[in-house]
Amino acid sequence: MKESLAPHVVVVLAAGGSRRLGRAKQLLQRDGEALVHRTLRIALETRPLRTLLVIGGHGDAVADAVQDLDVEIVSNPAWQEGLASSLRAAALALEGNAAACLVLGCDQPALQPGHMQKLLEGAAASASGCAATAHGPTPGIPVVVSAAMLAEEARRLSGDRGLRTALQRLPHGSVHLLHAPELQFDLDTPADVQHAIAAGWVDG
Repeated sequence: MKESLAPHVVVVLAAGGSRRLGRAKQLLQRDGEALVHRTLRIALETRPLRTLLVIGGHGDAVADAVQDLDVEIVSNPAWQEGLASSLRAAALALEGNAAACLVLGCDQPALQPGHMQKLLEGAAASASGCAATAHGPTPGIPVVVSAAMLAEEARRLSGDRGLRTALQRLPHGSVHLLHAPELQFDLDTPADVQHAIAAGWVDG
C-alpha cells in the first residue's frame, strides 16, 4: 500500500444481526479468516489515523474475532434501528476528527486493498473530497466522505439509510466513482453465501 495516501480514518460497520442469513455474516471466513478480521486487516494497510469497528448484533463474538488488531471498538446499543444508528455511533466516536473517513462494510468478500487505495486517491483528487463505489447508477459502499459530511448526515439519517442520498446531492461529477462490479455483491442470504463459495470468496 502506498504511504502517500491522504490522512484518513476508517470505520467498519459490523453491527447487523444477519437475520436473513441466519448466522453472523461477520464471522464467515475467507481463507480461514473471519470476514470482519480480513476487512480490518487490509484496511489497516492504508495506514489510517484511527480505525473504528462498530458492533451490535453478535457483538461479543465479533469483538473477539478482531482482538489481535489495533482497532477501536464502538458499541452501538441501537443497532436494531438500522444502518443510520451505526453511522451516528461512529460520528460520535470521531467527534473532533477532521480527516476524511473511509466507510466499509464487512460483507463484501471480494474487497481488496487496491479498492480502498483507489477510493482514497480518488477522494483526494475529487472536487467534493468524496469517493464511492458504483452500484449500477448509484453510489454505494465502500465510500470515502469528509468528516463534516459524516457528522451532518449521521444527525439526519434514520433507519437503514446510509450515505447514498448525501452523495447524490453533490454536484454531478464531483464524486469520484470506483467501478468494481465485484463489490456490488454482498452477503445477505444463504444463496449469496453459496454464490460466494462458488466464486472462491468465502470458504465452503
